[in-house]
Amino acid sequence: MFWLHAARLLDPESNVLRVGFESGLKGFDDIWIEYDPDRAPPDHVGQALRFERMQCKWHAVPGSFTHVDLTSPEYINATTTSLLKRALDAHRHDAANDQVSKLVLVTNHSVAAEDILNRHIRQRSLNLDVNQLFDGTTPRSARGKLRKLWAEHLGIDEDELKQLCGRLGFHLTRDSLDGLRELLDQACRANGLIRPVPNASTTPYDANIFEWVGHQRTEYTRESFKDQCAQEGLLASKPVNPVYTFGVKAFEHALDRLDNRCVEVLDLVPEFDERSIRNTDAWRGSLLPRLREFLLRLPTREGRIRLAIEAHATLAFAAGVVLDTKSGRLVELEQRSPVMKIWAADDETISSMHSTWVFEEHELDPEGQGTACAVSVTRDTEGAVRHYLGQSGLKLRRLLVARPSAGVSAQSVASGAHANSLAEQLAARVRADRDARPSSRLERYHLFIAAPNTFTFYLGRQVAMLKPLTLYEFDFGFQVDNSYQPSLAYPEVATAPPAV
Repeated sequence: MFWLHAARLLDPESNVLRVGFESGLKGFDDIWIEYDPDRAPPDHVGQALRFERMQCKWHAVPGSFTHVDLTSPEYINATTTSLLKRALDAHRHDAANDQVSKLVLVTNHSVAAEDILNRHIRQRSLNLDVNQLFDGTTPRSARGKLRKLWAEHLGIDEDELKQLCGRLGFHLTRDSLDGLRELLDQACRANGLIRPVPNASTTPYDANIFEWVGHQRTEYTRESFKDQCAQEGLLASKPVNPVYTFGVKAFEHALDRLDNRCVEVLDLVPEFDERSIRNTDAWRGSLLPRLREFLLRLPTREGRIRLAIEAHATLAFAAGVVLDTKSGRLVELEQRSPVMKIWAADDETISSMHSTWVFEEHELDPEGQGTACAVSVTRDTEGAVRHYLGQSGLKLRRLLVARPSAGVSAQSVASGAHANSLAEQLAARVRADRDARPSSRLERYHLFIAAPNTFTFYLGRQVAMLKPLTLYEFDFGFQVDNSYQPSLAYPEVATAPPAV
């Protein structure tokens, strides 16, 4: 864990000033990060984050914890002071020094499914949903009982408890040891450290931090960390053609944070409440301009760009629109399938062994206008699309369902070349349908996509053959209605002028 964050000290463009371990404020001293105040990342509410302090609890067997455990000293192997009290002390220290901090429990245990806390951890920002937790319910409610227990345990009122809860983070990960090794490898590759030997039982990074603790070398600046790594022989020789990864994120992975291994990250997380966008006008009003500006200024490596997109399908599609087939750039994308791989349009040769599409057409309303296209790659979307159309009142002419010939599954797309081929085939089908029915050449396609972001990116590159179109996002977290909502349209749908 330490190395995932400390490696960023070697990146001259990083906003990390210092990293420490086994030092600092007690209870949240396992790992801490200090950010440059002029380039500090925004927290979940948009404030500039100065410190991130972590309490790491790793367990050999699966398990869970509850909100009551956080009031128990035994939970952190202490005798008198609980994790919550340690968090309050750290929060008060940072608040007294006008420092915005995040106090994070990092663990491979989950919150117990039946515990009230489980419903109040935002799965994308990994913070507590403070507004929901402090919703004015009575002390006899489940939320009220949690607030009462925590406030009485800490000896504080609800106002201070609410402030503390706004600083708490919960990074609950299920990454295996092999998964953590993969993250370490990526961090080393991105920041100029020697990479662990594949399949080796140990790495150079397993033991040296214990030696550093023994010598009381537990806090590092850019200069001191580089000197320490050079002394240990951990600095890699500079590659002739280094590969740089650039990131776009709208949500956060507990451990695999794009900031740890990307040269630069476009952070759109504050624009969203979990997966739901805070303001639907922001898709085109602010997100699309920021995405376009970010992507168009990225340097290329012999015409190639490597992207990591941890974001909604709409943003993956929009990125493809910006870097379309006429951009002259070959885009490599990180894809979890489920192991992290690098996919590109030229990563393999397409053959008859690769799946194609199976299309189904269904007439909806002979008097309707437009086509709903249910793109079902990783999960079947037909049922949810039909439900949405029935509830929304949208009068469309037909429904086109597209499924891979190999079946709907997380493994239905084999590579970047396969994803690109499927995107080209789908765009060609849309064009052929329009050409076959001249009266519908200008009808709008409504795209409902469940697919790897790499496919969706490559589909966005085909926007010239697809538009006019409207994209939709599914409400996975049941934050609104557990259905679809329109996001971006190409070209934008004109709104009616207000009545006079």
